[in-house]
Order: sequence, then structure tokens, then C-alpha cells
Amino acid sequence: RSDAMYHSYSGDGVTIDGPSVLLRKKVGNKVSLSANYYVDTISGASIDVRAQASEYREERTETTVGADFLHNKTLMNVSYTNSSENDFEANSYHLSFSQDFFGDLTTLSLAYARGWDSVGQRGQAESDWEDKDLQNYKLGLTQVITKNALFSMDIDIISDEGKLENPYRVNRYIDPNDSTAFLYQPELYPDTRTSTAVGFRGMYFLPYRASLKLEYRYFSDSWDIRSNTYDVAYSHAFKERWIFETRLRYYQQDQARFYSDLFPFANSQTHLARDKELSAYSGFTYGLGVSYEVKQGVIPFVNRLQLSFLADFLNYDYDNFRDVTAGGNYLPGEEPLYELDAWVTRTSLIVEF
Repeated sequence: RSDAMYHSYSGDGVTIDGPSVLLRKKVGNKVSLSANYYVDTISGASIDVRAQASEYREERTETTVGADFLHNKTLMNVSYTNSSENDFEANSYHLSFSQDFFGDLTTLSLAYARGWDSVGQRGQAESDWEDKDLQNYKLGLTQVITKNALFSMDIDIISDEGKLENPYRVNRYIDPNDSTAFLYQPELYPDTRTSTAVGFRGMYFLPYRASLKLEYRYFSDSWDIRSNTYDVAYSHAFKERWIFETRLRYYQQDQARFYSDLFPFANSQTHLARDKELSAYSGFTYGLGVSYEVKQGVIPFVNRLQLSFLADFLNYDYDNFRDVTAGGNYLPGEEPLYELDAWVTRTSLIVEF
């Protein structure tokens, strides 16, 4: 099987796009090998960069190799991933098991991932880069309720340690010599972070060749961030070859305990952050998609071919992160609140032969 995808993100003054290619080969009846190559080309400048510096351009490449092993009703997966850019190097491995029970109506899955990252800055010697370690534990349960209904639950526990702040990001504080102005200082995060996420998902097959999916996810971490995600998706088949999809997602989160849009003075607390992703915000994602599939026998030597296009529009409102690039003579802390609009698109081609 061969999958090719082109992805694009456009929003917040930033464009991220690139290709992804996945190859999968079956070896006998019990082993499957896979390899994936993924590229992110990033250009532009986010709200943080626009406030202090010029636009930038960089590229991230990611390579993954993996293998699946099937033994009776047990499926095991192992994989290794390397991600590289000019100021970041990440290596990780992933191990997972899944087992079917009770006449294949129940599936229990366990997974573990371990990552080692090195974080630096452009132009800095790699010997001066700092380390970041990640561990991820996952437990999943999927249950067939009826012939038309499926329910699943996932629990994720993630542990981060090391250089957790972005070396380019800064926070701001009121200028001690001029209360109508502000100055910048580097961000400083705690060295550890533990996160827990619990997700519930239900899928129901409707009698007219359509399906409905409902999902809820709760997240909390040791930085006092709490978030809720609600997702509803609808998929409808048309004739033999078309599938149309639509999706609505709502996300809401509280701020980290050490976050502030504007600190009263320099080094006013032990840890300081102004990353908008650690602030309080909420928003909607609206999605549409269409897929076209060619069945076996139409194209010689091709068992299946599917072409898909998916598009999401993101609209987020930030409760306590302000746009310092807004025109006008605003006092510090009185700038307009920031809003984010973005488009995410994925075009993919799947060929099985």
C-alpha cells in the first residue's frame, strides 16, 4: 500500500505545508513493514515573532520506520521516528499491543512511547543544545455494543522533563521607567510536566449508509491547564464511490498557573510564560471532506485507489492574550484581545496493490 498526502496550514501569519509519503508492505500473513517520510516547510511569522522580529523560513523533516506483528488475536507494533530541523532534533520509539476478547467484540490496547529531544537556537553549536525527554503511557478499550454501535475509551499519561520552554519566546513586563511602555524578558517554564487525558468516543452506523461519531476529551496537567474538547462528525456515502464528511469541534481551556499577558515587573515570579497556547482560550473547528474511491478491477494491478480532500476552518478567541501588534496608542494590557483564524487542508492519494 502507498499513501501520498499534501498538507497545508495557513493562519496567524504563518504558512506550513509539505508532502508525506507512506509505504506499507505485507510479509507473509503475520508481518507488515512500513516507512513514512513527512515534511513541514514553515514560512511567515506568528503573532509572537511579528512583535519583535522579521519573518523566517525553515523546514522540518520526519522519518518513521515500523513493523506490525500478528499472532492469533494479538497485534504488536514497534516503530522509530526521527524529526530534524536546524534548531531541534527529536528521536522516539513506540511500542503497542492490542488483544481481542469475547468473540472479537472487545479490544484492549496498551502503548508506550519514549522520546529524546535536543533543543537549541539557530546559529548555536549543537553541543550547547539542551535536552527534553518525554514518556507516554496509553490504555485503550474498544467495545462493540451492537452491530451498528461502537464505543471506545482512551487514557493517556504523558511525562515531560527538561527544556520545556521555546528558546525564542519571550514574555513582557511593565517598563519600570515608563508605565505606558513594556519590555521583554525570556520565558522560563518548570522543568517537569505531567499530563493526563481521558477520551470517550461513540460511533453509530445509520441505516442509510451514513455514520455519526461523537467524541469528548478531558485534559489536565501539573501546570493547572484544564481543557474540554467536544467533537461531532457525520459521514455519508453516495452511490458506490463517493463519501462526504462534515465535522464540528469545540475546544476550551484554562490558563497555566504561571501564565500572564503582562507581568508587573521583571522576574516577578519563579516561572514566567506568555505563550498564547498556555493562555485561556476557546474556539470552533468546522470541517468538510470528500473522498472518491476506485474499486478493484478498474485499473490493472490496483486493488483500491482513493483520493481524498479535507478542509478545516479554525476560529479561536483568546481570553487574556493581547495583540501587541495592533495599531493605535494602547496602554500596556489594554490592547485588543487576539483572535486566530486558520485553514488546514489535506489532500491524499491511497493506492493498494
